[in-house]
Amino acid sequence: MTDTDELGAINVAAWRDRLGDILQAEVLDQLRPDDLALVWAGAILNPPTSQHRLLVATHDESARGYAAVGPCADADADAATGELIALEVHPDDQREGHGSRLLAAAVDHARADGFEVLAVWCPVDDEVRRGFLQSAGWVPDSAWRDLQVDPGAPDELEPEQVLREVRLVVSLSTD
Repeated sequence: MTDTDELGAINVAAWRDRLGDILQAEVLDQLRPDDLALVWAGAILNPPTSQHRLLVATHDESARGYAAVGPCADADADAATGELIALEVHPDDQREGHGSRLLAAAVDHARADGFEVLAVWCPVDDEVRRGFLQSAGWVPDSAWRDLQVDPGAPDELEPEQVLREVRLVVSLSTD
């Protein structure tokens, strides 16, 4: 198994675990570790900017979780705003400190890259993730967005689902 295979497996397992009560089963059933491994491989080989970072938590030479940070792509963001693009830990490895260490490392790298604020999008219904981030000092900034999630069922019986997300931010100031 390659590093990107591990990232794809973590990605799928974490989303199925974390979003199982939020998204339709048809959506989560379509997730394939191999597909996401290809996405990760492309992002690693050809990052969108020189400020994009992928941080991986390991134990016994195996990936347990990851965080990705880079410039914020939101229309209202300025050059001083970064984004926590992803933060996932395999469900079997949660509550072992990987998420906290990844979050701290993401903040450190964003600060070193000159970002003054870090933003992240979080599903409204993902109370565990929101609570984790808020306990680390992240606060809602009143922005929200609706994502259309297509279950992709061939029989089209299930309509698209709307996933509402709120944006949380944290200041990277060391004052």
